[in-house]
Amino acid sequence: MNITVAIRVRPFNKREKEIKSKLCIEMINNKINIYNEKKVNKTFGFDYCFWSHDGFQNQLDGYSASILNSNYADQLFVYEKIGKNLLTNIIEGYNSTLFAYGQTGSGKSYSIFGYGNNKGILPMICEDLFKGDFLTKNLNNQFILSVSMIEIYNEKIQDLLISINNRTKEGLKVRENNKIGIFIENVTSINVNSYEDILKIIFKGEKNRTLGATLMNETSSRSHTIFSIDLLQKTNNNNKTTTKQAKLNIVDLAGSERITKTHAEGQRLKESQSINKSLTVLGMVIHQLYEKECGKHVNISYRDSVLTRILQDALGGNSKTTMLCAVSPALDNIDETLSTLRYEKKKKNKTKCYY
Repeated sequence: MNITVAIRVRPFNKREKEIKSKLCIEMINNKINIYNEKKVNKTFGFDYCFWSHDGFQNQLDGYSASILNSNYADQLFVYEKIGKNLLTNIIEGYNSTLFAYGQTGSGKSYSIFGYGNNKGILPMICEDLFKGDFLTKNLNNQFILSVSMIEIYNEKIQDLLISINNRTKEGLKVRENNKIGIFIENVTSINVNSYEDILKIIFKGEKNRTLGATLMNETSSRSHTIFSIDLLQKTNNNNKTTTKQAKLNIVDLAGSERITKTHAEGQRLKESQSINKSLTVLGMVIHQLYEKECGKHVNISYRDSVLTRILQDALGGNSKTTMLCAVSPALDNIDETLSTLRYEKKKKNKTKCYY
């Protein structure tokens, strides 16, 4: 499998400041050291490690490094390292997927969507698409760009581009045919012609997401959100037309939580169980794909989760996958941080076959 794994650590949040939590993370190049009060050290290595904890200043155009030699990784830096590759992939005809993974409140949505002047990876990708450096529309080159936005809540698919009142309780159905592969029946797909068109769609979809307060995060996303970009390109050379089509999925995964720490019950408990199940299946599917690539006869468990079923075509074949893992810097969350890093380390270790 072609998987790139990146880790990003955020600043202390309000809750962590109030309890005066200590820093438990150190990043050196692309390695992370985790230590507790007894200085027990664990080290992890990944493709990219982004230090976004301190060393920044808030300016009119967003957060940036406060001094010249600061190692602070701002939104643009993260985009330049992993976002542009996703854009290049789909233009070259490869299906690509970006997963944002981590405990609730770790900064996943901030990295993907951004906030205020701090644009996230998704808006930056969309902005670059229409700058002309990547796609040029003329007599010989044509392209059609369409987008959709859904959420998976309690294993049911809901269209974020239609009003809540017009949705069915059963959600949308996943279908498959030989011509187009896996698809979501009756999902809203909108052709876009400008960056502004996409921004309006993102804003509309974000307003319709399922959020809820937990002990870990007052505005925790209780669903997986998938923003999909379909790109169809046609090039005319000497009266011969070549067609190239690819899809980019940006997946903001619901935050993983330990139920014993959040004391979830009732509806929140049901949500947490559903979230944790789909994240487990995602990890299992990636492991199975690795085994298959290494020559083992394996049945891939795509159907065990709606998330992996929808992304079946994006995960297998000639697809390219990036995992952006967001972690808390606080000692209070060290167990969740270690769990997240171990989850991601397994993905990184499964990208090569050893005989």
